[in-house]
Amino acid sequence: MTTSGNSLQPSAAQTPATPAPPHAPSIHIRAFITWLAIFPLVSVGMLLLGPFMESWHPVLRALLLTLLVVPAAVYFVVPKLFVAYGMLVKRRVQRAARDRA
Repeated sequence: MTTSGNSLQPSAAQTPATPAPPHAPSIHIRAFITWLAIFPLVSVGMLLLGPFMESWHPVLRALLLTLLVVPAAVYFVVPKLFVAYGMLVKRRVQRAARDRA
């Protein structure tokens, strides 16, 4: 069964122009943002918990610190940093488009 030139997909003139989805940040940007979240959390955690955990074995100190830092980073800090990064990239793209016009 053949059709006479009509396709089931709408033509380019019929589809509205949709913006391209944003590109995911490079692995280097993701690593930097993750470090930017982890380093301050570990530093503050060590300062606050250090006196309390002074007599503990280093492995137990690391266990407690990572039990607190990793969820805080993954669920709260890193997503907020990625939103900030996205806003920065969006502003940069808008400024570049404005300068070209």
